[in-house]
Amino acid sequence: MIKQNIFIINYNSLYEILNEIKDKLSFNIENYISEDTFLKKNDLDLKNSLIISKSNNKLLEKKFDPKIFFDLSLFPIPINRLVELINIQLMKLKFNYQSKINIKGYELDSNSKFIAKNDLYLKLTEKEIEIILYLSATKKKYDVVNLQKNIWGYSENTETHTVETHIYRLRKKIDDKFNDQSFILSHKSGYFID
Repeated sequence: MIKQNIFIINYNSLYEILNEIKDKLSFNIENYISEDTFLKKNDLDLKNSLIISKSNNKLLEKKFDPKIFFDLSLFPIPINRLVELINIQLMKLKFNYQSKINIKGYELDSNSKFIAKNDLYLKLTEKEIEIILYLSATKKKYDVVNLQKNIWGYSENTETHTVETHIYRLRKKIDDKFNDQSFILSHKSGYFID
């Protein structure tokens, strides 16, 4: 499971406290000395992340969704309660993110397990959702061996048609419901969602 991120800005004492117990945390923490330093970092993945900033910087609030800011008005509180509140907020963000994933003009809701477009809804299995999320995460083409390993956990030596069968059925379901034969594409080097 990928850990979520907490970005701590201009609050070194909080970072030091959390850093002391980082091996017990269910999230990663990153420390920034100022809002400017934080804003200059280009490779930040703010999906499913929280920002904790000691100062109320209007620039941050204008640039980012207000739901990703953690309310500091709760302080002082015991550290275990702080970690609990952060985890609760991260779970809410993760739930909301998983409810509204846009892929090629479709809205995927992995919580309710459906994909929708133009008021049409298609129920999906957990494995179908995993396939869609994996293929859409990057613009790469994934061969059967890669999909077997990363979605099903099979070893490379396992001979199975599970991947082809699942993708065939998923493509057929999408084509039947949405009349879309190009949602999951295939190429000699593998499957992909463009």
